[in-house]
Formats: sequence, C-alpha cells, structure tokens
Amino acid sequence: MRIGIVGATGAVGQEIITLLSERNFNLESIRLFASPKSVGKKIKYLKKNLIVEKIKQNSFKDLDILFFSAGSSISKKYAKIAQKNGCYVIDNSSAFRLNKNVPLVVPEINSETLKTNTRLISNPNCTTIISLMAIKPLMDLCEIKRVVATSFQSVSGAGNTGIDELIKDTKAAINKKKFKNKVFDRNISFNVIPKIGDFESNLFTQEEMKLQNESRKILSNKRINLTATTVRVPVLRSHSISLNIEFTRKVNLKNIINALKEFKGIKVQDDLDPNLYPTPHDSSNIDDCIAGRIRIDYSQKNTISLWVVGDQIRKGAALNAVQIAEALRDKIR
Repeated sequence: MRIGIVGATGAVGQEIITLLSERNFNLESIRLFASPKSVGKKIKYLKKNLIVEKIKQNSFKDLDILFFSAGSSISKKYAKIAQKNGCYVIDNSSAFRLNKNVPLVVPEINSETLKTNTRLISNPNCTTIISLMAIKPLMDLCEIKRVVATSFQSVSGAGNTGIDELIKDTKAAINKKKFKNKVFDRNISFNVIPKIGDFESNLFTQEEMKLQNESRKILSNKRINLTATTVRVPVLRSHSISLNIEFTRKVNLKNIINALKEFKGIKVQDDLDPNLYPTPHDSSNIDDCIAGRIRIDYSQKNTISLWVVGDQIRKGAALNAVQIAEALRDKIR
C-alpha cells in the first residue's frame, strides 16, 4: 500500500505518521507533503528519514491512499486531482463533510458506508467523533429524543499554534506580563472561551452546528434533536464533553453502563468510591474514548447525564482517519 500525507508537519499529520508505524500498516511506500516553508524538512518514519515535498498537481501519481490534513482550501484544490490519479482520499477538513455523495465515517459506527467505488471519504469533526462514541451505543439501546452537549475543547484542536499560544500566554500571565493573543479571540490562559468558529446567523457557532449536522449524517437520523455549546479551555490535549441525553422511554442505568462497556472504542471509568472518573489527562495519547459520571437525570423524565473524554488529535482525527484507511485496505486487497 502506497500512502501519502498532505499536511505532514502539522499536529494531525504527525500523529498519522506515528499511528501508521504503531499499527504496522505494512506500507510499500510513504510520501509526505506540506507547505513551502516545510519543504525539505526531514521526518523520521521507522528507521528512515523522509523528506517533506512540496504539494503539486502532479504529486499524486503512484499513490493508493492520500490523507489530507492541511485545511479546507488545500483539500478543495487538490482532492479531486488526487482522485483522478486513482487515489482514495481521506480528508480531515470540513470541505466535503456534508456533501451527500461523500461518506462521513466513524468506523465503529457506520463503516458500511465505505464503498470501493467511492474515492473521497470525509473524516468528521473531532468533537462529533468523541461525542458519538458515547451516543451511538446508547442509541442502539433505546431511541434518543434529544441530546444537549457542552464541549470543553483543548487548545491543540487549533493545531500546534494553539498549543504554543497557551504555553506562552500562561508564562506571561504567571510573570504578570501582557500577552497579545493571535490564535484565539481572547487570552486563553486561566480562561475559557465560549466560542469556537465563527457565529452563524442562528447565533450558534460553526463548531456547534458541525456537531449537530454531522451527527445526523453519521447516525442516518435526521430526527435526532441535538443542541451544543462549544467552549475552548486551557488544556493542552484531549476534549471533554458533557452529554445530557433524553430517551423516548425509561432506561435502566445498569443497561446504559453495560452498553457503553460493550462498545468497541470506549471505556467506562466510573467508580465513586476511589473518585474514579475520566479527565483529559486520562485520554491523552490513547486510542479509546472514556465515559464516566454516568447518572440518571432526575430533573427530566427518561434522561441521563454523562461525561466523555477523548484525544481529539488521535481518535478525534488521526486515528479515525487511519482506521478508515485500514478498512479501505481490507476492501481493496
């Protein structure tokens, strides 16, 4: 299998490289592409030093699968060219997610939408993936009427520049110095920002609408009511989501917990006695999402509340993309 990665020097691109190595993807070859400022940079893969190339219109010959992790504008410019060259394209941007002809895939949830005659596959938004890893097993248990989601999203969701800004902003705040924010709308150190993405005409942000619209597409359920508030928090890695889920009938808490435990890709960490509950630290650099604080909501009939955390660079982006590639590899062999 011949693999290419566009955006190889970014946080997600780097994680894809790591995962291909960890998961023994059995590559015939791998090529790395990035912006002009990164061209010529050496990146280690296994025992080889790979040279980052400049992306061009003729870059995609002799590649089987191409990961795009360089933003919507690059995906829109080059994805169709790559397809015409015979590549399967796995796109991490939002460019094609709501296109009805493009599968939006979380392998544990809707791998059946992957077809060998479809050359373009979209990777969902990170918060959508992590949320649905908890919602899907519960939807299989009982029909869901409504979901209220509040996300607490780490700065690495904005890439390496987000990480750098938090670190520099925090150092400045500790030393009582002023810091001019560039990545985020407000200073992020010792602060939370209840806005991710631009505001839409309905007063929700783009990130909040992604969670609603993408969830409906992935679950093949246009009737599910989902409302969200997305918040940027001063955490380096891993997103957390508070979910309040209303069902169409009464649910048993034990059945809820068992459904989560049995679902591939999610763990349950929920024990009051030793204060066992998941935090972003617990899910950083691991594959599984983790659910906890699972409880009946006594303020609303047929409703539960829970907390789920997941590494948004890993399962929320790179791992999900690699899992899609693995499923494609198995189909086209």
